[in-house]
Amino acid sequence: MAEKEDLDHTIVNDLVVTKYKMAAEITNRTLKEVLLKCVIGASVRDVCKFGDQMLREETGKQFKKEKDLKKGIAFPTCISVNNCICHFAPLNSEPDYIFKDGDLAKIDLGAHIDGFISVVAHSIIVGFDFGSGEKVTGRKADVLLAAHYGSEAALRLIKPGNESDKVTLAVSKVAETFKCKPIEGMLSHELRQNEIDGEKTIIQNPNEAQRKEYEKVTFEMHEIHGVDVFISTGEGQGKEMETLVSV
Repeated sequence: MAEKEDLDHTIVNDLVVTKYKMAAEITNRTLKEVLLKCVIGASVRDVCKFGDQMLREETGKQFKKEKDLKKGIAFPTCISVNNCICHFAPLNSEPDYIFKDGDLAKIDLGAHIDGFISVVAHSIIVGFDFGSGEKVTGRKADVLLAAHYGSEAALRLIKPGNESDKVTLAVSKVAETFKCKPIEGMLSHELRQNEIDGEKTIIQNPNEAQRKEYEKVTFEMHEIHGVDVFISTGEGQGKEMETLVSV
């Protein structure tokens, strides 16, 4: 009986699939609108607020008759620019950032319907017209391609029976091809209902201490995983800054 109840909260259940799809559609729509606002002279704080407001409004339109059903932001809109790795969403009391021409901005956000979570991320170069036919070149092109193909490789390897260390190795190999490095120790988590940081994780570019502590996992049928691929043109070692964030 307990096993059946557990399965009822996985994609075995058609209603669960529907809720995941609804959350995914909302996150992707919101991402597209947020990307349009990442222009030269715009405020990162204002764009983050816009993204969060849209997530609230769009999720609020779903399952209106079910008053007890929870829905809304699963992960607040964050826009991290250039050497800032992630989770930048400045408080009103903290310094803002104004987009400049050529900034490399990394956007991530997420929504949930009834606790079933969809998260999405994308990287862009501010001020660059991708529809013009002009090509990104140099190290910005290298890091964008490394992140893209690293993500594609990871997605193909997350399937039942595979182990997480295969994903770790594949992302590292892709990054090396472009003379880049994955950010050390970043974790991707399994997603469960009402849980964005599930027990099963995938580590990228572990250092020696992390390699000893980390226990690889085996992917199983019906699991949902968020895949975070962070790539750097530098050494791949992050450090904490003094900036306070709202995440």
